[in-house]
Amino acid sequence: MVHAVEAQAVTRVFDSKAKQKVTALDGVDLEVKEGELFGLLGPNGAGKTTLIKIMCTLLLPTSGSVKVLGHDVVDDFQAIRPRINMVSGGETSGYGLLTVRENLWMFSQFYGIPGKEARRRIDEVLEQFGLLDKGDSKVRAISTGQRKKMNVARGFITDPDLLFLDEPTLGLDVSASFVVREYIRRWLHEKKGRTILLTTHYMAEAEDMCERVAIIDKGKILACDSPNNLKRSVRESARFGIEVEGDGAQWQPQVAGLISAAWSCKEGRRLLTISLEQEDTLTDVLLQLRDRREVVLSINKEEPTLEEAFVSIVKGGSA
Repeated sequence: MVHAVEAQAVTRVFDSKAKQKVTALDGVDLEVKEGELFGLLGPNGAGKTTLIKIMCTLLLPTSGSVKVLGHDVVDDFQAIRPRINMVSGGETSGYGLLTVRENLWMFSQFYGIPGKEARRRIDEVLEQFGLLDKGDSKVRAISTGQRKKMNVARGFITDPDLLFLDEPTLGLDVSASFVVREYIRRWLHEKKGRTILLTTHYMAEAEDMCERVAIIDKGKILACDSPNNLKRSVRESARFGIEVEGDGAQWQPQVAGLISAAWSCKEGRRLLTISLEQEDTLTDVLLQLRDRREVVLSINKEEPTLEEAFVSIVKGGSA
């Protein structure tokens, strides 16, 4: 299997102002497959930025090794840099006196892209990001959201083999975020071998887009798997919400494998939320409702979320 990133026992220690050692990364092992959209999730200060800077050859590890696209980040960084790019959604990079098109042209020339090809790519991303009518506008004259989209578009101009996207939809409205996510998916699958490493604080975004995610906290990788497997790992029980008509008594179902049962009331309706060891015992609960002449209005199975898994894993890792 070909890997875009291979990190083994990576440690990074900084000297603080108080002349104390601060460990930002502590024995990190991580593999990102070629062609994968991989998510890196963690709280603020977890070590995400430090790890990405090492992968981008902007920071040296204190110990351990990192290979990016088959090259060592310490010994062979010059072979890595032309093949990667990085975009941070929190930035509004670019020069206000230049137009949107001129800014993108400038970044393309940093990578030595031939003029004809650079112009073609610029036209493509301007159209895809809804910025074609702003191409000749000075960056200082367009909105903050448009500048952020230009910044994200910049990452695709160089057609990297590995693209680091650090919170690419941060500060974008719903419509703009959708455009960016759709372009990311399309770009990834248009050409074999393209790889994206995504960091985001939006759990729904990571769950929707990433094939696998790693959760990092306090410099350690706590978990790495597909979003579905991570969700299943924190909730093995089956949870249901059963909406019942009326203001009747609150009672406890009597079924084998019942983990919890709780009632809530709103506007003449009651909601019974239950957790069961086995999903098929839901039938027993429904039979008891029928015997009590309760009118069931709806049944909803509550699926675990990646956010729920994230909180549980980070909390467990901090114990």
